[in-house]
Amino acid sequence: MAHGGDIIEELTSDHREAEEVFRQITMLPSGHQDRKRLIDHLTIDLVRHSVAEEQYLYPTVRERLPQGAALADKEIGDHSAVEKLLKRLEGCAADDPQLDQLFMDVKEAVTSHVEDEENHLFPQLRRACSPEELAKLGDKVRMAKKAAPTRPHPAAPTTPPANKLLAPGLGLVDRARDYVTGRGRS
Repeated sequence: MAHGGDIIEELTSDHREAEEVFRQITMLPSGHQDRKRLIDHLTIDLVRHSVAEEQYLYPTVRERLPQGAALADKEIGDHSAVEKLLKRLEGCAADDPQLDQLFMDVKEAVTSHVEDEENHLFPQLRRACSPEELAKLGDKVRMAKKAAPTRPHPAAPTTPPANKLLAPGLGLVDRARDYVTGRGRS
């Protein structure tokens, strides 16, 4: 989940990883235990990615792009919708009849969000920021992902400064829970 490069390269690499996990999940039959394991892995990565975007990408979008506040609010709204779906998915067992539909809803929402970011938001950001700024933001995103929560917290703040203050604590609690339960281990 940490790749290197500027913020756009880092986040785009995360997008490709998520697409690969979506593909792997789709290849497994409904009810297969590995689907749940892969969904947990996907959830961990998506939550970390979202938290990092909310801490560093969207504040930069607000500050540097025309109509940046509206763009950032729309993207944060996308995150909120996905996080609510992930929270519901988290409670499903591998053989839960809701799991397949919730997974498809997550896949559709994430795919749409990724296309929007990559086709519209990232090109604008590349034009508005220097390569040095984008590189520094890439470093900050990588650090944020390391401390970020691993479970969906739909009620958590999504904008600074509250999200930057609370995310590391939630991340610590989530990683402790993951360690105890074995969640996220391959």
